[in-house]
Amino acid sequence: MLFRQLEYFVAVAREKHFARAAEACYVSQPALSAAIAKLERELNVTLINRGHTFGGLTPEGERLVVWAKRILAEHDAFKAEVAAVRSGITGTLRLGTSPTASTTVALPVAAFCAAHPLAKVRVSSRLPTGELTRRLGEFELDAAIGHFAPEEGEGLEVVPLYEERYVLLVSGERLASEARTMRWAEAAQLPLALLKKDMNVRQVIDGAFAESGERVTPQVETDSVASLYAHVGAGAWASVVPHTWLRAMPVTGGTRVVRLVDPEIRVGVSVAIHTATPGSPVARAFVEAATGLSLNRFFEQPLRDGEHGD
Repeated sequence: MLFRQLEYFVAVAREKHFARAAEACYVSQPALSAAIAKLERELNVTLINRGHTFGGLTPEGERLVVWAKRILAEHDAFKAEVAAVRSGITGTLRLGTSPTASTTVALPVAAFCAAHPLAKVRVSSRLPTGELTRRLGEFELDAAIGHFAPEEGEGLEVVPLYEERYVLLVSGERLASEARTMRWAEAAQLPLALLKKDMNVRQVIDGAFAESGERVTPQVETDSVASLYAHVGAGAWASVVPHTWLRAMPVTGGTRVVRLVDPEIRVGVSVAIHTATPGSPVARAFVEAATGLSLNRFFEQPLRDGEHGD
């Protein structure tokens, strides 16, 4: 059995199409089909239901694809470990983030790249927690940053990075006072623009409003952090965002930042990697770089002159 055969088989399982799998592997379709057929003969099982087109994996194929992904991941980790001994951490870190964590991911990435200048980073953002967990479990990501509940951490090593608290972004013209805090119940009375309901941070926000006895229906919903800021900047809407955003995306002009209280909400953001041993050296190096930043302390520092904070 060759690693190439497993790579071709995983590609077919992923693409669900022989021609697309061959294109992804940079080989001809006959060469790919012949390699998989040889793998089946060596294992004495049928892995793929074949007709005129790809007909899905057999039960044996469903089991093998799990092992194949693990074997290939361990193979890549072994090669990376050898390279690290020779010349330091190299290769590409495949990093996934939730949409809201994408505003702060540059901090741990910068620390990682400073410590390992030969390494590269490929970031996939806008991924919900469930998708981050799936991709980590199937070795499609080396590391992920997001909100990981205890029940979502099975098979993962989850390390806390920082806590988010929540602030209101609103035009100063809509506020009658210069108060630096506001109750969630008061914020519910403002015209709101919020992230979409299926996003993790939106669920936290809805939970905080519910705890204060309010149920909100925002006039505007978006899946874009930049779009949310633009709507608030237009002056017609207020929004609720994690305070960590203010470092990467400070507010300007007449927009004010007001800390939300009663209830006081804090939500942990963590970095997660697969628990496979010894695992990916690039993933371990990233966790080390990220956890060495003391991000909670960083985000609690006063904002610089010209930025608006609470």
